[in-house]
Amino acid sequence: MKVIGITGPTGAGKTTALKVLSALGVAVADADEVYHALLTENEEMRAGLVSAFGENILDERGKIDRKKLSQAVYPDRLEELNAITHPYVVERMGQLLSLAEEEGKSIFAIDAIALMESGLSRWCDETVAVLAPKELRLRRIMVRDNIDEAYARRRVDHQKPEEFYREGCSWVLENRAGDTPEEFEGRAEALFRDLLLGSC
Repeated sequence: MKVIGITGPTGAGKTTALKVLSALGVAVADADEVYHALLTENEEMRAGLVSAFGENILDERGKIDRKKLSQAVYPDRLEELNAITHPYVVERMGQLLSLAEEEGKSIFAIDAIALMESGLSRWCDETVAVLAPKELRLRRIMVRDNIDEAYARRRVDHQKPEEFYREGCSWVLENRAGDTPEEFEGRAEALFRDLLLGSC
């Protein structure tokens, strides 16, 4: 089975790229979705987060409030968060990869903002960085996450620089400021078709 890794900073268009892969019949796994599921399902990970960041990250039901957790993490404690959560996310992604193999899937795609930092990239035959201009990403996450510009800028400013992804990945998929959604999707499909055909 061929494994393709998709990475890049938040707001660059990874979700759209993953949808294109899914439409092409590829089995896909979104590390962000896995992480969010684990926040509610995995008591051991929850306990680790509460120990590190305090009970103020919990809601009135004792569940982790993602917005409160995010506010506790940014701008200076992202590495601490990752050290706690990455092992659980990697374990679950490994289970999904094994399941895809058992089901006879020929190609599996992983979408992970921390593809390289978490070690998930070691499973990948090809890695694709999805990149977009900083100000475009900023506007997108303000709308997507319903946050103000100051908070969005803190998040964007504390992510890896573009050069990190360009140097670490085998392919780069540009989401340009003037692109329509259709233009970006077309560019993504052209690249992924090349990668898929190359796997045959």
